[in-house]
Amino acid sequence: MSAVTFTLLSAVICCSLTEKLPNASPPNIIIMLMDDMGWGDLGVFGQPSKETPNLDAMAAQGMLLPNFYTANPLCSPSRAALLTGRLPVRNAYTPQEIVGGISKDEILLPQMLKKKGYVSKIVGKWHLGHRPQYLPLKNGFDEWFGAPNCHFGPYNGSIRPNIPVYNNSEMLGRYYEEFTINRKTGESNLTQIYLMEGLDFILRQTKDRRPFFLYWAPDATHAPVYASKRFLGKSQRGRYGDAVMELDYSVGQILSWLRTFGIENNTFVFFTSDNGAALVSGPKGGGSNGPFLCGKQTTFEGGMREPAIAWWPGHIKEGSVNFQLANVMDLFTTSLALAGINPPDDRILDGLDLTPVLLDRPHTLQNRPIFYYRGNELMAVRLGQYKAHYWTWTNSWEELKNGINFCPGQEVPDVTTHEQKEHTQQPIIFHLGQDPGEKFPISVLTKEYQNVLSMISPVVEQHKKTMVPGIPQLNMCDMAVMNWAPAGCEKLGKCLKAPKSEPWKCDWPH
Repeated sequence: MSAVTFTLLSAVICCSLTEKLPNASPPNIIIMLMDDMGWGDLGVFGQPSKETPNLDAMAAQGMLLPNFYTANPLCSPSRAALLTGRLPVRNAYTPQEIVGGISKDEILLPQMLKKKGYVSKIVGKWHLGHRPQYLPLKNGFDEWFGAPNCHFGPYNGSIRPNIPVYNNSEMLGRYYEEFTINRKTGESNLTQIYLMEGLDFILRQTKDRRPFFLYWAPDATHAPVYASKRFLGKSQRGRYGDAVMELDYSVGQILSWLRTFGIENNTFVFFTSDNGAALVSGPKGGGSNGPFLCGKQTTFEGGMREPAIAWWPGHIKEGSVNFQLANVMDLFTTSLALAGINPPDDRILDGLDLTPVLLDRPHTLQNRPIFYYRGNELMAVRLGQYKAHYWTWTNSWEELKNGINFCPGQEVPDVTTHEQKEHTQQPIIFHLGQDPGEKFPISVLTKEYQNVLSMISPVVEQHKKTMVPGIPQLNMCDMAVMNWAPAGCEKLGKCLKAPKSEPWKCDWPH
């Protein structure tokens, strides 16, 4: 749909709604999940506000949550956590050559929302398995426009295929082919396409007066970063900043669209990121984690504390800031609460209902812990202002020597270790309120250290006692299962011949 056609169509629909729609029950839900965007990338979190005016306005009209965390410092597991309300150690994550995908035993948010008649759409990056049985329409979504994996490439199709872009159950083309990304200039109109898809979905559901769930997941800030021509060269922060500006613009358009149709008071919107900024892609292709240590792929604050804004006019107090410890898994449970749906009772859920926090009601959530996992290993735990590291690790010496650095310019002796170092008998403890950069461990000889240890240790013991890891979904790789011949490739003449199946055990150096 062209921009002109879309504008004309929206005018027709808008004029047909001569009065604002009455508040419906339950509310619409929009979750905006950015890709590798850091805590320091928004004006409201410390960067120049002229580059994120719409997100600044969203925060001024809603609630900032400065202590909001992802569930894992990598893309796929954090997305699994959001959609299942469960720690990733209980399910899976799946890059392109992985054989598996999200477990069939998991219950995803759109599947639950169907109980109240929600129509659900994902726009953008899925990343929970690319084989047919793992795709969004097999996991509760009614519509999908986007890709199963990130926009790595370009590939020549002989050794590795380019990633397909789907419209619902069939591919429309591939990245770098029908959906171009200029690696030299950074130009691509993908964010604009994703914006139009989101606006069109809102328009259609508003016209049909049906509650909707929009999971808007663009990937422009994941390296290689991109932006459309209108935004390239406009920021102070290079190509990455250009991508942020375009995403900020898109957020503004979506919120404006809700107001156009008079459904802003009946639409809950949440903005966040899947993990911290990828400092390894900097300086031109990576973002900012503000005052926090390291970035994506680590369990230091820079890898897991995320920007977070909740917006719901007439319900969330304007300009509010809440320091409650919260997690991306809470969006699952919170969304169900908003929809009036009881969460599944046949499994452990790690997400909590944040509606009392968001709606300024009495609650008992203050002392909930945050668990920092890397793979299946519990690396650290936060309780209140204190964080205890039971393991430390950035990446291997071998990777570091090859120029891969997750903490450039931020080495902290005995903390940013390049081997997996165990501290389970004497964890490294920081006071994050006084030391958000995790640079000054509390001395083990102090009373403060002993008091904190006695407070956190029972929480860790109880958590480990009840943790039952899921069956690994990412341990086997096979080039033959990549995106050689996705559904719809025949119509486009885009099917590629797969190599002989030769599975191997995946190697994960990070």
